[in-house]
Amino acid sequence: MSWPPGYGHLPLGEIASTLDEAARRFPELSGPTWITATRQTCARGRRGRPWENPEGNFAATLVLPAVAPETAALRSFAAALALFDACAAVTGRPEAFALKWPNDVLLNGGKLAGILLESLMARGGMAGLAIGIGVNLADAPGAGAVEEGALRPVSLAGATGARVSPEDFLAELAPAYAGWEAQLTAFGFAPLRTAWMARAAKLGETITARLPAEEVTGVFREVDAAGYLVLSTSDGLRRIAAGDVFF
Repeated sequence: MSWPPGYGHLPLGEIASTLDEAARRFPELSGPTWITATRQTCARGRRGRPWENPEGNFAATLVLPAVAPETAALRSFAAALALFDACAAVTGRPEAFALKWPNDVLLNGGKLAGILLESLMARGGMAGLAIGIGVNLADAPGAGAVEEGALRPVSLAGATGARVSPEDFLAELAPAYAGWEAQLTAFGFAPLRTAWMARAAKLGETITARLPAEEVTGVFREVDAAGYLVLSTSDGLRRIAAGDVFF
């Protein structure tokens, strides 16, 4: 696939975090830009948890200027769909991958990739969005690196035998993301929602959403038009805007 028009690429060596670099360099970027790193020393995941980044894995942040706050969270679905497409392209095995709400890509039931969104601020308001992406291409952290009950980490090489460099993976991911971003901009969330649901893990099965003050268990019915997780519980339908899902 060819590099998407209008998107830049800033390749870096060893840094603390591509998300940190996105926040620092945002004022000097003129358009959507991929920031990649050969190694991150202080990578992070959701709720500030450390993200291990062994050598040979994919570490990047996509900077998107001028994203409306009300649609920012929907970019997580665009990124997940692009990751699914890139993984299918480099392995030829789309059936092995699934998407886990709100921001993970699974391979044979294990966690392969994660997505983290952070707002980029200027003059007291949101001026852009940083989409942090980590993919276990070459190696996966041990089970001790994840919280209790979380899915086991897996790597692309270990689970499929596919040896893919970060550069080659980006060459698939960047145009795939640009395609989904274009659909979101032109047609809204509906086509992404349909595509995401077709690739969803555990749809129609019982899952648990861990929230700051409670846990909600129910049957995974859908992701609604706002991107919320919808569970059918003993107390009726619950719409969940943010949380960690376990199954």
